[in-house]
Amino acid sequence: MKSIFIPELGRNVARLGIGSLKFNTDFARETASLLDAYQAAGGNLIDTAEIYGRGKSEQAIGQYLRLRGTRTDWIILTKACVDIDLVRPDYIRGAVPRSLERLQTDTIDLFVLHRDDPSVPVGEIVDVLNELVRHGLIRAFGGSNWTTARLGEAKHYANKNALVGPCLSSPHLGLATPNEPTWAGCTYASAVDLDWYAEQGMPVFGWSAQCRGFFSAESGPTNTANTEQVRVYHSQKNFEKLARARELALKRGVDPVQIALAWVLNQRATTVALVGPNSVKELHVAVGGVDITLNSEEMAFLDP
Repeated sequence: MKSIFIPELGRNVARLGIGSLKFNTDFARETASLLDAYQAAGGNLIDTAEIYGRGKSEQAIGQYLRLRGTRTDWIILTKACVDIDLVRPDYIRGAVPRSLERLQTDTIDLFVLHRDDPSVPVGEIVDVLNELVRHGLIRAFGGSNWTTARLGEAKHYANKNALVGPCLSSPHLGLATPNEPTWAGCTYASAVDLDWYAEQGMPVFGWSAQCRGFFSAESGPTNTANTEQVRVYHSQKNFEKLARARELALKRGVDPVQIALAWVLNQRATTVALVGPNSVKELHVAVGGVDITLNSEEMAFLDP
């Protein structure tokens, strides 16, 4: 599987990360099956969070890694502070040990703040994250749903004070443009944002890269069964993108979902697509999108 190099980790990270929103200790066999298949396909990035399953996602991952004995094979990205009110140094200091215990590991490779609170001085956040890096509890950090302006402030503060800055951003990034945030406080990577990431050399770990199934065979204006998909993605512009993805997929002999993922992975900025397959079959479809190269004409065609 294609990968990118993360200097702060000193190793490569797969360009397709597996999301664990639905991982659960109550479904350990299903979790193991997905992770085994993903690793067999060349993947090594697990995206999780303290909020997923109220901790059961991290617990399921920890149990899997202990049973397989493969912790060093994996890059674990976990998130904390899903509520803006939790973006505080004291909460962050407590969240990391709790995640470490659930994950049954000594260090978190990539620790990402799920939200941002612009009223909290960015220096306070950078300081506590550097404290955790120095203690070896986390190896590197970033922001999910942080604006580029705030990330820029964090980088500037870190550089000015000889500290480590954020090494990644994880906004929503997908071919279908959301009508409104999926959840309160979420950000979507616009074209302007992607230019900034490219200029800064900061990789983008785009969550919901498949846009909640919007590019599936069943999707369309008349299918309103998924009310969240309707709320976030149903628009004339997105249906035009869906039609174009299907047209290009037919031409290339691939699946429209794979075309949508390829769009995420062929941006001018360095990108990683985070997906949450419900089955090994869905995982294999997603994996097939990693190796698709889209030229500039095809990229423009998909997002007119």
